[in-house]
Amino acid sequence: MEEDKDKNEEEEIERSKVGIMKALLQRDHHIPSASSPQHNSKVIDDLMIRRFLRARNQDIEKATNLLIKYLKWRKEFVPDGSISVSDISNQLADNKLFMQGLDKTGRPVVVCYGGRHKPTNLDEFKRFVTYSLDKICSRMPIGQEKFVCIGDLEGWGYSSSDIRGYLAALSILQDCYPERLGKLIIVHVPYIFMAVWKAIYPFIDSKTKNKIIFVDDKKLRSTLLNEIDECQLPDVYGGILKLVPIQDC
Repeated sequence: MEEDKDKNEEEEIERSKVGIMKALLQRDHHIPSASSPQHNSKVIDDLMIRRFLRARNQDIEKATNLLIKYLKWRKEFVPDGSISVSDISNQLADNKLFMQGLDKTGRPVVVCYGGRHKPTNLDEFKRFVTYSLDKICSRMPIGQEKFVCIGDLEGWGYSSSDIRGYLAALSILQDCYPERLGKLIIVHVPYIFMAVWKAIYPFIDSKTKNKIIFVDDKKLRSTLLNEIDECQLPDVYGGILKLVPIQDC
């Protein structure tokens, strides 16, 4: 009973902070009020504000600044509201990102093949990351806000290494889509990847670090089945579902 009371109090405090953030954003004209004809609750709603608040450990000032930064980025980087497939054709041709199934908590499962990535145009890659995250978020089941990613590094080598690209993707995920990643399961990890990982690791925030696990090949199937029912697991990992390219989801 005491735990339930504490939880209810925490939720009430959080709702209050969400209200304060919304008022601050409306006051500074970063978002219209709910009564405005331009108001779009699907774009900036209480759930979005709550994600930014949680990403900054309930600090209203830090969360508000992060959300303002995101709104500015969105306006400049995605002026038309969405990324066109024609703008990321080279990235899609790599055939490296798929979606299929749900984990045991109802989160969408995304599969990313790191060995198929080719370091080329950084701006196009950033557009691809944004397009993909928008697509993933738009496919969230009702009541779900996070996704699970299987990062498959089979075939990864230095020709796939792209530290600038990795850091750009990390920045977009952490700063523009906070609290969207539920878990990152990295599999088929070649030894040489760890040198790149050491360069990236310091830039990963603590919340994201806690969501990342490396899985030994011998424990791959058992680990995945612990997270995902066989009927929802992609067939490439022993399940029954065919992978679907991100652009076809």
